[in-house]
Amino acid sequence: MTIINENSVVGIEYEVKEAGTTEVVDSNKGAEPLEFIIGKGQVIPGLEKALVGMTQGESGDIMVSAADAYGDVNEEAMQTLPKEQFEGVELTEGMTLYGQGEDGQTTQVTVKSFDDKEVNVDFNHPLAGKDLMFSVVVLSSREATADEISSGQVGGPATSGESCGTGCGCH
Repeated sequence: MTIINENSVVGIEYEVKEAGTTEVVDSNKGAEPLEFIIGKGQVIPGLEKALVGMTQGESGDIMVSAADAYGDVNEEAMQTLPKEQFEGVELTEGMTLYGQGEDGQTTQVTVKSFDDKEVNVDFNHPLAGKDLMFSVVVLSSREATADEISSGQVGGPATSGESCGTGCGCH
């Protein structure tokens, strides 16, 4: 039985709730396992740390503080933008919009409020400032290959047209 440690390839089934609530904010139950390599920063730090030492078939509830999840709410990530920047978008409070940041990465913003002239948006992750409760089952655990360790991708480097398959709402 492989004990999970750095450079282990781990496959988990998970369900996440904001601590103290019953609302599920993310889950892969009934879907493909989330596979990732421990130590490569592919999932939030608190979850990764808690999985170290577990073994295949083990399950548990893992409390992850906001600091070890998506961080604290950053007040500087709240901005007021001219409404013209949202032309063609039917705005509603609380809606999530996606755009492209200065570095080319996809950026997610939440519309907090708006009027005829301005839109107040929040660039914080929707789970920033929240403690999270994960219910996890370790479905698989094995040592990573040299290719996986060097590329940081399960299965080694992706060839053209392939993705690494580690898309997770947790990161």
